[in-house]
Amino acid sequence: MPAQSGDLHRDYVDDRNAKAQDTLYCTSNGAPYPHPYESQRAGENGPLLLQDFHLIDLLSHFDRERIPERVVHAKGSGAHGVYRTTNSLEDLSIADIFKEGKECPITIRFSTVGGESGSHDCARDPRGFSVKFRTEEGNWDMVANNTPVFFLRDPAKFPHFIHTQKRDPATNLTGADDSTMFWDYLSQNPESIHQVMVLMGDRGIPDGYRFMNGYSGHTFKLINKAGEWVYTQIHFKSKQGIKFITQADSASKSPDHSQKDLYFAIESGEFPGWDVSVQTMTPKEAEELWEKQKINVFDLTHIWPQKQFPLRKVGEFFLNENAKNYFAEIEQVTFNPAHMVPGIEPSADPVLQSRLFSYPDTHRHRVGVNYQQLPVNAPRTPYRIANFQRAGNMAFYNQGSRPNYLSSIEPVSFRNRTVDLNKTHGHFVGEAVTFLSEIRPEDFNAPRVLWERVFDDAARERFIGNVSGHMANCRDKEIIKRQIAIFREVSEDLASRLEKATGVKGYPGISGLRFNGTHNGMAKDDSLRAANGMTQKVGFSATGNNGAPTAGTHKSLAV
Repeated sequence: MPAQSGDLHRDYVDDRNAKAQDTLYCTSNGAPYPHPYESQRAGENGPLLLQDFHLIDLLSHFDRERIPERVVHAKGSGAHGVYRTTNSLEDLSIADIFKEGKECPITIRFSTVGGESGSHDCARDPRGFSVKFRTEEGNWDMVANNTPVFFLRDPAKFPHFIHTQKRDPATNLTGADDSTMFWDYLSQNPESIHQVMVLMGDRGIPDGYRFMNGYSGHTFKLINKAGEWVYTQIHFKSKQGIKFITQADSASKSPDHSQKDLYFAIESGEFPGWDVSVQTMTPKEAEELWEKQKINVFDLTHIWPQKQFPLRKVGEFFLNENAKNYFAEIEQVTFNPAHMVPGIEPSADPVLQSRLFSYPDTHRHRVGVNYQQLPVNAPRTPYRIANFQRAGNMAFYNQGSRPNYLSSIEPVSFRNRTVDLNKTHGHFVGEAVTFLSEIRPEDFNAPRVLWERVFDDAARERFIGNVSGHMANCRDKEIIKRQIAIFREVSEDLASRLEKATGVKGYPGISGLRFNGTHNGMAKDDSLRAANGMTQKVGFSATGNNGAPTAGTHKSLAV
């Protein structure tokens, strides 16, 4: 008997053998959805909307895909130490920790991003660089990477992208043996090119965690006692300097090279340290940066030029204590970018906004709803914490017999509000939009600087070898042709060298290509502009500013 309507998804054999071309993209409740990478925002450059079930559904499921190891950052190392503010930041932030001389204990976890818990420390992969500052006003978690940019700027892409960095569902091979998925995604989402340039360059394999920097990547806000705020990005600069391992030398290293290096350096008294610095800009400067230079402060693939926005040192930290028990203190430690203290607030960066939800959601799944009661995660404040969260799995501190509601009989104390949230976040005015970014000429500016001005001749040769060697395991030459076209927008020299190294002639550029993951703002033919064949008449979601703060964005502010 042939399958009836509504029966196909219940048929295991049919589902197992069905081809992707025979399916229709839907949400988990079966509702068709026009594009998997879209997300809803309050205006073309405003915060995300909680009503966006597709994005919440996507992220929630993604956060629960692995038990019990982390979905990403599964392989890691860490240690404890001390942070100290050396240069007051009180003119820009009311955060108590930024007063000169203030100290707090910290825990850091370094990690590779894509590998499994037993994977090699010397994989060519971004590194996580997460710091838990246990301040007197609560925990501040800075969830950073060792690269200042990332592969994407549309939050709904993240689960899909990470899938392409994992094992192939059919071959069960990683990108080291089958790089088809890896390059297929990148060749369809050209905004990834800046991170690709960093990843495939010398900093793609740090020589241990001590010899790399950390970057917030995302834009945050600092608020001072006058209620004024500025945008900020945070940098951790290694006091040990930067060292890297070549692709050829990586094979000679221990699978736990970074763990071993960090642990025994601390044991021998060589305490690694980092300087903590900030870049800042006013709301008006953020608007002008887009209008004049097409740099978007809400875009995770863009950087702030340090000549225009110089680093200002705030403090430093050192790691001086190894974990007594790796599982209890490093594997169970959790970092959440939504853990901020008064004086630090999020910006409208859409990927940051999605992480504010996604990180605690995955912690509640992986570690448990009371994950912050574990000693390594618990805040260390000079006051007893009151809230109305009770029970749940593994509840240890359950607040005794105190009322679990706002009681007039046994009232809790409150501190007066120190941050005017309306003034800090209330300047966005706009209609709800379905937003997907597009690739534009400015997306190639920073990668071009890397190739032409930052890399020397030897670094360029290593880059070509790294890319072509990885592409050798890609089973589809069409993917390579597309990726070389993207590299050609960075530099003709780069593309020509890759063509010679791979033996594949790439396309002349991206103006004649359609991408399945992003709109092509550089397409010569309008029929190629919309992502994945979406029509421009209905549902076309690109905007002229790609989500940047345009002139007048920060309404009612003295900018």
